[in-house]
Amino acid sequence: MHGWRLAAIFAALLLALLLTPPSSPAQTNDPRTLVLVVGAPGAPEYAEQFSAEADLWRQAAAKGGLQTVVIGQATNNPDEDRTRLLNVLTNEVAKPSGELWLVFLGHGTYDGRSAKFNLRGPDLSASDLAGVLKPCQRPLAIIQCASASGPFLNALSGPNRVIITATRSGYEVNATRFGGYLARAIADPAADLDKDGQTSLLEAFLLASREVAQFYKEAGRLATEHALLDDNGDGLGTPADWFRGVRAVKTAANGKSVDGVRAHQFILVRGPAEQELTPTDRARRDELEKSLGALHTRKAAMNETEYYQQLEVILLEIAKLYEQP
Repeated sequence: MHGWRLAAIFAALLLALLLTPPSSPAQTNDPRTLVLVVGAPGAPEYAEQFSAEADLWRQAAAKGGLQTVVIGQATNNPDEDRTRLLNVLTNEVAKPSGELWLVFLGHGTYDGRSAKFNLRGPDLSASDLAGVLKPCQRPLAIIQCASASGPFLNALSGPNRVIITATRSGYEVNATRFGGYLARAIADPAADLDKDGQTSLLEAFLLASREVAQFYKEAGRLATEHALLDDNGDGLGTPADWFRGVRAVKTAANGKSVDGVRAHQFILVRGPAEQELTPTDRARRDELEKSLGALHTRKAAMNETEYYQQLEVILLEIAKLYEQP
């Protein structure tokens, strides 16, 4: 009945995207920072692995126009990495705007009460990290690729945050492979599921999770890591197999919106249309996309006419943002 209306809405949105003027190569219309934390390797092979993953993140961040700070590779006073990190984060948290990406590459431990990320010198606990990040008002992505990283998700979850952990609990203590796959996926066009010319953090998470599962399957081994993503603030996390494309197909607990919408808005290397948006327009677009996700969640309980009326309003407002000169 309303197929023609939906087709018209999407046609208008597509036209707006096609009319977006070419972008400049710089992606610096708002300040963004990557804090890259390389942990204690414990063995030479892991030192090489973590260094290679860090290089991939640095390259992607440079392409995306982010300022990058690296902790864990300084040769002087390596035992002071925890102090260095907390000082850097204190300074970054004090900044008023711009995305803050925080990536951990390394090993972790869990003693049944506290999860920690292994640094050269004193380790960093989930509660340490939660404390220094508590006042942060910037859009925040925390990507914890270590073993036993699951408890970090619950400790760090909150509004306007995307939390990714390589494991679903502190008891998955074997060395993880997720970090390597994610480092390769974060700027990989092959991960771009919705074909919008850019790879979101959600899309990279989904590709990396699939590749981890494929590794264990081909090796004939029981999987010892199960990555989770949380961006709705409920601290529960969602595995990759909940998604079809970029949309979660299961319902979140306690009436929360499903995970994935906010993570799909974090893009390290922005595509042409994304670069053209001002920070104000991008923030408005992000809110509209959240409304779109919430509307889709309510669809089954709504009158069809009402659903399409609300859908039309949201999509056309998004289209207008991209049409602006």
